[in-house]
Amino acid sequence: MSTLPCSIVWNPDIGFSVFGFEIRFYSLCWIIGLLAGYYIMKHLYKCQKKDESLFEPLFMYCFIGILVGARLGHCLFYEPEYYLSHPIEMFLPIKESVNGWKFIGYQGLASHGGTIGLFLALWFYCRKTKLKFAWVLDNIAITTPIVAGMIRIGNFMNSEIIGRATESPFGIIFTKVDNVARHPAQLYEAIAYFVFFICGWLLYKKFPKKVGSLFYFGYCLATIFTFRFFVEFVKEIQVDFEQGMMFNMGQWLSIPFVIIGIGCIIYSIRREAD
Repeated sequence: MSTLPCSIVWNPDIGFSVFGFEIRFYSLCWIIGLLAGYYIMKHLYKCQKKDESLFEPLFMYCFIGILVGARLGHCLFYEPEYYLSHPIEMFLPIKESVNGWKFIGYQGLASHGGTIGLFLALWFYCRKTKLKFAWVLDNIAITTPIVAGMIRIGNFMNSEIIGRATESPFGIIFTKVDNVARHPAQLYEAIAYFVFFICGWLLYKKFPKKVGSLFYFGYCLATIFTFRFFVEFVKEIQVDFEQGMMFNMGQWLSIPFVIIGIGCIIYSIRREAD
């Protein structure tokens, strides 16, 4: 496909330097997202009159759960053959080369794995704090879309998780990849997740007593992973084994989360009716 004159050429630097220390935009977006999530959750705990001491360990549980889950998810869902034969690279941000080990950072994180890791981390957190699991899940779900949106902005800055070629006027040429106008799939997701956050926040303000019923947890899963399922149709294939598949790996992994989300919403509505 030829380059379109109306396409946006995207070739940003991957980061910047502060006092000689390199800061990457991808990492910065992660930090901004997590900080936004931190302060929103802190506000929710305060509004719902929970002891602040119960909140303090939550951030570390979430951070570790998301990072470990997302990393293992990428390695096991998308590149199991390579990483099972290079297990050290699953857990450490290094890669073996002909010149020895090289620090590369964590290249490859899967949102589905991060979601599973978050569930497990929250379960351990609830066991320690004695808070109700459903209550914590609902509050985390109110916050999650804004974090997910910032991560997709980071993917956009890194020119990764790109879309398929397009002739539409809003196609973007990721020059670090090739000279073809493509769907900015990362921005589609980011915008959708920010909208889901705003809608979820407005729902919470109108129906605060639904927290703990799994309604917001179900809303978060159903909206994010339904959108994730459909946006995959405009994404480029990420790994070779997805060629020829009816649905790609991201879509297959999204289906259970959508079903769980819808089930939680139905459960919440029926419980309220009873």
